[in-house]
Amino acid sequence: MTFELQHTDSRSHARAGLITTDHGQITTPIFMPVGTVGSVKGVHVSELKNDIRAQIILGNTYHLYLRPGLEVLEQAGGLHRFNSFDRPMLTDSGGFQVFSLAGIRKLREEGAEFRSHIDGSKHVFTPERVIDIQRTIGADIMMAFDECPPGNSDYDYARQSLGLTHRWLDRCINRFNETEPKYGYRQSLFPIVQGCVYPDLRRQSAEFVASKEADGNAIGGLAVGEPVEKMYEMIEIVNEILPADRPRYLMGVGTPANLLEAIERGVDMFDCVMPTRNGRNGMLFTKEGIMNMRNKKWEFDFSPIEADGASQVDTLYSKAYLRHLFHAGELLAMQIASIHNLAFYLWLAGEARRHIIAGDFSSWKPLILKRVSTRL
Repeated sequence: MTFELQHTDSRSHARAGLITTDHGQITTPIFMPVGTVGSVKGVHVSELKNDIRAQIILGNTYHLYLRPGLEVLEQAGGLHRFNSFDRPMLTDSGGFQVFSLAGIRKLREEGAEFRSHIDGSKHVFTPERVIDIQRTIGADIMMAFDECPPGNSDYDYARQSLGLTHRWLDRCINRFNETEPKYGYRQSLFPIVQGCVYPDLRRQSAEFVASKEADGNAIGGLAVGEPVEKMYEMIEIVNEILPADRPRYLMGVGTPANLLEAIERGVDMFDCVMPTRNGRNGMLFTKEGIMNMRNKKWEFDFSPIEADGASQVDTLYSKAYLRHLFHAGELLAMQIASIHNLAFYLWLAGEARRHIIAGDFSSWKPLILKRVSTRL
């Protein structure tokens, strides 16, 4: 994987770049739809590629390991062939999922022992095992195995957790270096910066991660309960240290406002379940603000969902029709909303890129931020 830094905004740290993988190129800033179990919920691959224009999607190591399992994925030739998405993919290491199972997992130096949320069966993830699993899944970008502490962790816990994450990172890198890709194309490994909301721990972690000279780097452990101002502060601290010539990935974030603020602070890559999860519950993000499609105000509104929207569903269907589908409990409502929201997020990232290159990102950002944050 290579990264070309193409332009930096003169009045902020916003960047435009180009990531090249064996499955294609990715223009940054970029939003990555979340395909936890190998599918973006309710969305066909043809819609991802042709309407939403997704350049890269995610899979999750924990979920794919449990279902469909490694034997199926290996016989299929990896996740790209299994789900027919022939563009770049990234896999989260499963660390966040494992550590969210606080009641049914045990944490040790060797790794994490946990019970499946599906059938209660016992499993162990070590850094080495997680690398092996991601080799079998076959994503272009693999994530190191880390512990994601809660946003309200006290300093001592955050410090001990960070030490474990760093030791696990060294083991991940060793395993990565002593193994080969399985399907004839190259894979990259991204370390993850942790440290909760403590500036000295974040600096320590960013320096440790930067010293590994990986193809790219991730910022984890944010948007997990800490105040949003703290999240932005941590991003600024970390991005002062992470190398400018490698992509920076902010994991699991977030709202349109979060994306714009993080882009301004030098982040290149994002993922979040919000556009699909909120969409399935009737919330639509648009260029003019946020709509709750269950509201009665849309009952007789036969105008397009979004006249200048980024997806074909925006002009194919009316607000009144989409409201009707939600009230009738039709699955099509959730599909339309998911497609719309993902296309909007990709549009927003693309617009940010366009304004960075044009040189007016800093004047455009506050205007679009106010618009997209309005409740309609």
